[in-house]
Amino acid sequence: MTAEAKRFAAEILALPTETRAYLAHELLSSFDDGADADADAEAEWMAVIDRRSEEIEAGRVQCRPVADVVRELRAKLEAQRR
Repeated sequence: MTAEAKRFAAEILALPTETRAYLAHELLSSFDDGADADADAEAEWMAVIDRRSEEIEAGRVQCRPVADVVRELRAKLEAQRR
């Protein structure tokens, strides 16, 4: 990754959650191969993203590291397999 890309990424990561979510959506949409997406589903997902971002910023929910969640899920799956 170039120094410019690293600087740009650092600037983006410093933005508010809602802004980062919007930018992430726009970037991911840029990979679309031209197929028509289900507009209703996309609008619903954006509403969920907006709501969750607002809950995080307002402190109403507590985030957990993904590594912890994955470890717990793997342990539960392993316990079910026994």
